[in-house]
Amino acid sequence: MEDTAASRRWLLAEPDYRRLWLVGLNLSIVRGLETLAVALFVLEATGSAFLVTLMTLLRLLPMGLFGAPLGALAERVERRSLLIVIAAMGAVASAAMAWLAWAGMLEMWQVALGCFVSGFAWASDNPVRRMMLGLAVGADRMGRAMSMDIATNNASRMIGPSIGGVVFAVVGVAGAFALAAVLQVLAVGFAISIRMRAGPGAAAPGEGFLARISEGIGLAWRDRRLRGVLWITIVFNVFGWPFTSLIPVVAQQHLGLGAEGTGLLSSLDGAGSFLGALVLGLVARPRHYARIYVSGLVLYLVLLIAFALAPSVALAGPALVLGGVGQACFAVMQATLVYLAAPPEMRSRVLGVLTVCIGLGPIGFLHLGILAELFGARTACIMTGLEGLLALALTWRVWRPVISEERSP
Repeated sequence: MEDTAASRRWLLAEPDYRRLWLVGLNLSIVRGLETLAVALFVLEATGSAFLVTLMTLLRLLPMGLFGAPLGALAERVERRSLLIVIAAMGAVASAAMAWLAWAGMLEMWQVALGCFVSGFAWASDNPVRRMMLGLAVGADRMGRAMSMDIATNNASRMIGPSIGGVVFAVVGVAGAFALAAVLQVLAVGFAISIRMRAGPGAAAPGEGFLARISEGIGLAWRDRRLRGVLWITIVFNVFGWPFTSLIPVVAQQHLGLGAEGTGLLSSLDGAGSFLGALVLGLVARPRHYARIYVSGLVLYLVLLIAFALAPSVALAGPALVLGGVGQACFAVMQATLVYLAAPPEMRSRVLGVLTVCIGLGPIGFLHLGILAELFGARTACIMTGLEGLLALALTWRVWRPVISEERSP
């Protein structure tokens, strides 16, 4: 247990927490900036809502494919070094895309490959960077640390799309990728300055890499609370989160906005999430974490339907802001609940399993893309929102232990 003075100390006063926070800030801005720039580029080149969702799917695919292995790997290697390597990979990918775009040689398959490579930074966030956040501040302050980190993440979701829309309108997709490369180079610099040497952990005699992955998955399945948390994560990532890829499509095709207006509208759910995360950091208590988690998902699904039904920007904007509040409730508690419920020696592995569940999002993006091609973007959003609420209602026995067994960590 931390002493009182340490538990009350401002989180950013901790040097390693601050550096990890800055790494996350830069990489989050890159995600928002590149996601919007790629969506506008693909929409301008093809007019296909399906291809727009496909690019976001490819950015998420490394989570599903490599989340569990990264969680096990993070226990066998020094995490700071792993963080540096993964951030550097993203910088190289963005720089290559910028050069190809400026040379007039950027093709759709290259954009797809760049999205996939950039997804590794996202896949490593929970088992590597956020695990290091917990080590930097201690379990007692993990809820506050995650609230600040998610608030920053969502502030960057305001900044990233807003900058991306302006840069795309002024200098095109090449400028957006060049800026993303610069931000990732800065993230590499912050990661290098981290003093903590987290890992490698001690492996049990004869315990292999695959065995560690299997043990993490087994624990997540056996523990009723962990299983419920992970199921709610799957519902969000299959039926909720994919709709964000269609915000630019709805903005341009149904609300008549240009690149700058699309960027601004796309940033509003980030604004709501930012405010929601700040409030949670001040008022949320451990005994309320699980209820906040479930309620956040329900609010998000309801508000994404409201956004799709909105006939004007004046109504669509507030729906995105309020939906962002729901997303903050979900996102802050997601990694926090997993971190607190898992044994300390298993946290990286279980956070890796969480990343795999997040990585099931490509199923939702593919499903949403097909619906958008068949019925249009707005109808597709409404349908997936309703499907998410139905999935949650039909599986309440799976996630009920998250609330009924809630206890102070």
